[in-house]
Amino acid sequence: MNRRPSGILARAAQAAVIVSVVVARIASPADGSADRVERVTVRRDGVTKALEGKVVVEAVDGGILLERPDTALELLRPQAIVRREPLAGGGEPAGGLDAAAVGRRILAELPDGFELFSTKHYCICHDTSRPYAQWCGAVFERLHDAFTNYWSRAGLPLAAADRPLVVVIFSSQERYLAHARPVLGEAADRVAGYYDLMSNRVITYDLTGSDAVRGEGLRGGAGRPGAKLAALASPAASGLVATLVHEATHQMAFNSGMHRRLAPVPLWASEGVAIYFETPDLGSSQGWRKIGLVNEPRLAHWQKSFQPGDVAKLVADDAAFRRADSGVDAYAAAWAMTYFLVQTRRGEFVEYLRLLGAKEPLAEDSAESRREDFRAAFGVGPEEIEPAFLRFMGRLRDR
Repeated sequence: MNRRPSGILARAAQAAVIVSVVVARIASPADGSADRVERVTVRRDGVTKALEGKVVVEAVDGGILLERPDTALELLRPQAIVRREPLAGGGEPAGGLDAAAVGRRILAELPDGFELFSTKHYCICHDTSRPYAQWCGAVFERLHDAFTNYWSRAGLPLAAADRPLVVVIFSSQERYLAHARPVLGEAADRVAGYYDLMSNRVITYDLTGSDAVRGEGLRGGAGRPGAKLAALASPAASGLVATLVHEATHQMAFNSGMHRRLAPVPLWASEGVAIYFETPDLGSSQGWRKIGLVNEPRLAHWQKSFQPGDVAKLVADDAAFRRADSGVDAYAAAWAMTYFLVQTRRGEFVEYLRLLGAKEPLAEDSAESRREDFRAAFGVGPEEIEPAFLRFMGRLRDR
């Protein structure tokens, strides 16, 4: 269990979605305990409730970050905690880790009408059609295998998640927005789904109801069985499907040991990996015939937006991702950097991912520590690698 200064858990509340990173000063555990499982009684808004889970972080003021059996994180402020009790034997909390048990917990939190559909690795809670849930499950399973196999072959064996990965699918964009806007704000209207770091869930909606996919389905014969699902393989739907896969890739990365939730993972690295995988070949039974093809839209945007010195800025902090005027530029640069490093320095990039994966939740983060991590993995600083990066990307432009 990691102890942190007072107030750090309050800042953890900002980490509701993938683009949030929490900064904290590392302190050694005072009692040597790790992965302690507890029953914590809390009182909020006049209601008393008992929660069970693993204490991930404890602040010196008594606040804690608790990981529940369904892997969701609960931020418990000290004034809300009534009582804490270690669970007998220190084992996993009651409730089970299988898809059915996890699904029952989540269905209890969702509006009426949701059902559970399970695959080998996923627990899909949905209030849309079962065929659409099955389509999503097939895409996610193909991603799971492609992601795991790719990084294993690259020299980064990943850990299998010890419980199902959770996906919540709303039947319409309107229902999705009602759920997403409190988390994403106005950004919810611009994305077809997101990965929530705190709940550890991918949240999305039935894409066959979107205007682009609905139009393709009508051209293919809306009355024909499967026409709407077939339309998801059309170019018009590619951006929506790419977003869905992008967010599911984040979930894979944070549940396989590549990253740890609330650890200081630079956004260029986490977003770069997600973009690298984001577009499946839905016409192929394998889903991804070749991972790591040139992402033409990202390349075109990077070519228009890159400025000298951008590599150092990208490595040092995440500011560009958070600004409306530079967010798209930052995502294009993240793809370009990841593509360059995987193609030319794959072993060093794997070492960099391994270094990031070892970081603790709420660990220290600074521009200097980020530069040191980069240099430790690649042998040079970001400023020194930029000329080689530009030469490589120039060859892509001239191909």
